[in-house]
Amino acid sequence: MKIIDTKLKGCLILEPRTFQDLRGMFFEVFRKVDLENHLGYKIDFVQENKSISKKGVLRGLHFQTGQAAQAKLVTVQKGEVTDVIVDIRPNSDTFGQHIKVNLSAKTHKSIFIPKGMAHGFLALSEEVVFSYLCDNYYEPKMESGILYNDTDLAIEWDYPIADFIVSEKDMLLPSFKALTT
Repeated sequence: MKIIDTKLKGCLILEPRTFQDLRGMFFEVFRKVDLENHLGYKIDFVQENKSISKKGVLRGLHFQTGQAAQAKLVTVQKGEVTDVIVDIRPNSDTFGQHIKVNLSAKTHKSIFIPKGMAHGFLALSEEVVFSYLCDNYYEPKMESGILYNDTDLAIEWDYPIADFIVSEKDMLLPSFKALTT
C-alpha cells in the first residue's frame, strides 16, 4: 500500500496494490501497522458506517466535536464521488483550507481523515456505496457541520448546484466563520 501525505497534516490518501488474475482481484484497503507507523500514533476503529447515495447527493460537511471527535477511513465500495476535507483545527497551518479527492470503486483509494476535519462528499455516479471506519462512536449531541457552499471556503464541487440533492439538515448548517468566531 502506498500512503500519500496531503497538504492537510495527517490527512492521507491510501492507494492499495491490486492483484488481478482470472479469478478476479484482491487488495488490502489498509494495514493498521503501516498506517500507525506513518501517523506516529495508534488508531483503533470501533465503528463502521455505510451510506448509499444516488447521483447528485451531497453529504456534509460533517464532524463530531469534543470527546466525540472522530478520525475516519473512508472508501467508496461502489461508484464515484468528489470527496472534500476541510481543516478546522484552529492551531493548524492549513486551518480553513480544504482538499478535494476523487474516490471510486475503480481506483480503490481510501482517505484517512484525522480528528479536527470536516468531511463531505458528492455522489457522481448513479449509485454510491460509501464506507466509513471511525475511531470513536457517533454521538448525536456532538454532531456539527459547515454549509457545503460556504463562500469563505469556496469549494468548487465541479457539478451543477441546481442538481445537488442536499438534506434539509445539511442546508441549515452554519458558515465556517460562524463556527470559528
